[in-house]
Amino acid sequence: MNLHRPLGTLSDGENAVELHPEDAGWAYTGLRVLLLHPGQSRTIDTGEFEAFVLPLSGGCAVEVDGERFELAGRDSVFTRVTDFAYVPRDATVVLSTKDGVEVALPMARAERRLAPKYGPAEDVPVEVRGAGSATRQVTNFGVPGVWDHADKLIACELITPDGNWSSYPPHKHDDTCEVVNEEIYYFRVAGRDGVTPSRDGFGFHRTYTDDGTIDEDVTVRDGDVFLIPRGYHGPCVAAPGYPLYYLNVLAGPGADRSMAFCDDPAHTWVRDSWRTQPLDPRCPVTTAEGRTA
Repeated sequence: MNLHRPLGTLSDGENAVELHPEDAGWAYTGLRVLLLHPGQSRTIDTGEFEAFVLPLSGGCAVEVDGERFELAGRDSVFTRVTDFAYVPRDATVVLSTKDGVEVALPMARAERRLAPKYGPAEDVPVEVRGAGSATRQVTNFGVPGVWDHADKLIACELITPDGNWSSYPPHKHDDTCEVVNEEIYYFRVAGRDGVTPSRDGFGFHRTYTDDGTIDEDVTVRDGDVFLIPRGYHGPCVAAPGYPLYYLNVLAGPGADRSMAFCDDPAHTWVRDSWRTQPLDPRCPVTTAEGRTA
């Protein structure tokens, strides 16, 4: 299976990314990324899937089950924490925009049908994780304990300042751990202004298994997707000069949503070293009010 899907390889002509579980060779997790031009609308039938409507740039209205949510959105994933909406399975969703929007729909095959719900940006916790050159921002908008209004779907955003490492130490969510999750990494890379996504910049990503059946070290650029069916993943490294964002989407067969993980035991000691290292002052990069610097 090709786990690295560069920009364009998952496009169907209408969508920048159209990834269903069958495309990934697994059962639950998917992702769509849509671009709507000014004044445009799009109707989506969710079918078996619940989803978040997450603006990446611009804002949009979401109409579903007789409700309407106005998402203010943001200029880019590097400028602000955004508001979002949850939409259930078996729903017809209408997205519309006045000024244009690029929007991600992380999704998961769901068993229960829940009500639509709005998620305000000011209620989204922003966590600074790691220390030293492993300092990064985690935006926990759709994780268990923060957002429990979902059946299977889990999602969060990460921003790694240029030159830093994230998803480190390497960790996994599979059958030797407490929980099994399929996971998608969707990357955006800022250009030289640190804000505007650009294919000029790049980062690095690693995924591997103990038995060597997966051993991937790849260069990722803006708009790329990486699939993690199993095994340790990390680090993700932002090249100097190019901040790195990724959207994590997870789902699995467990009755309870969980992000439990197992570190690679060879590298878990690194966590203890952070106690004596200062945090990178560039984190957090963004809040609901905007950039911190």
